[in-house]
Amino acid sequence: MTLARYALLCLPCLILSAGEVREEILVVVNGHIISRRVFQQAVEQATATLYREFSGSELDTKLRTAREKTLQGLIDSYVIADKAADEGIVVPPDALRNVVDDIKKQNNFATDDDFERAIKGTLGISLQAYLNRQREEMVKQELLRREVFSKVAVEDQELKAYYLEHRSEYKVPSRFRIRELVLPRGTTPEEQADTEAKLATIQAALKQGTPFEDLVKQYSTAPSRSTGGDLGWLNQGVLRPDLEAAALALKPGQVTAPVATEPDVYLAQLVEAEMDRAQPFEDVRLAIREKLQEPKAQNGIETYIQSLRIRANIRFMVPRDTILKG
Repeated sequence: MTLARYALLCLPCLILSAGEVREEILVVVNGHIISRRVFQQAVEQATATLYREFSGSELDTKLRTAREKTLQGLIDSYVIADKAADEGIVVPPDALRNVVDDIKKQNNFATDDDFERAIKGTLGISLQAYLNRQREEMVKQELLRREVFSKVAVEDQELKAYYLEHRSEYKVPSRFRIRELVLPRGTTPEEQADTEAKLATIQAALKQGTPFEDLVKQYSTAPSRSTGGDLGWLNQGVLRPDLEAAALALKPGQVTAPVATEPDVYLAQLVEAEMDRAQPFEDVRLAIREKLQEPKAQNGIETYIQSLRIRANIRFMVPRDTILKG
C-alpha cells in the first residue's frame, strides 16, 4: 500500500481545514474518498432518473433500494477502476470524441454546447461529467470482456442459429442499381413524333442485342449519359414510384417499357437488386456473440466483482446502515 493511501485510511471521518469541518467522509475505497456530498449528489441523480423512467409500484420498489444501489455503485466504480488500471486498460481520447460525435449526429446537435445543454436538461450534469461516466463504463466493459466474457463459450452453431432466427434485427434497406435512358417527351406534335421514332429505334436495337449502355450514350439527354445511365446504388423508395416499380419487376439486364412523365420519357435497365437483405453474418458475428454471452455471464460478472470487493480495502468511516438511512 502506498504511503498516500495509508494516510487516507488513517483520516478521521471529517476533512478538516483551518479548524473548520469541510466535508464528511463516508467510505474510503483503496484510498479513494466517497464523501457525503458526492454520495448525495449521486443519489439525487439516480432518483431523478428513476422518476423519468418508472411510475407507480415499480417506481416505489426501485426508490426503496436506490440509496443502497447508488452506494454500492460508487464503491464498485473505484474497485473496478483500480483493477483496470492494474491491467493497463485505458480509453483513447479519440474514443470519447467518437462517442460525442455519434450522439451529436444522431440527435442533430450542431455543436458541443448544444449537446451539453441537452445533457444538463436530462441528466443534470456537465459534458465533462458525462464523458467521465462514459470513460468509466468503457473501462468497465473492457475489463469484464477480458476477465469474464472472453471465458464464456458460445458455439458457432449458436451464433448462426440466432442470426437466422433474428435476421430481421439485422435488416438493411433494400437497394438496387439501374441505368436510365431519358428522352424529352416533347411539347409539339413534331417533337413528340421524333421521340416516338427514337424510342422505336432504341427498342429495335435492343432486340438486335445492342448494349443498353451504348444506346444511353447515343440518345439520352440526362446528365447520367456520361456514365452510361448508371445511377449507382439506390435505396428502395427514393426513385419515382412508377419507374422504380417497373424496374424492380425486371430481371437483371432487362429493360422497362417506356415510362412517361410530364417532361420526359424513361427507359430503365435493371443492373442488380438486393431486396429484403440483411447484414452478412460475418459482419454481425461479434455483436451476436456479445449478446449471447451477456445472459450466460451474469453470474460470472457478479462473482468477479465480488472477488474484487473482497480483495479491495474498503473502510466505512460511517456505519453502512447509517449511510443508507440518510
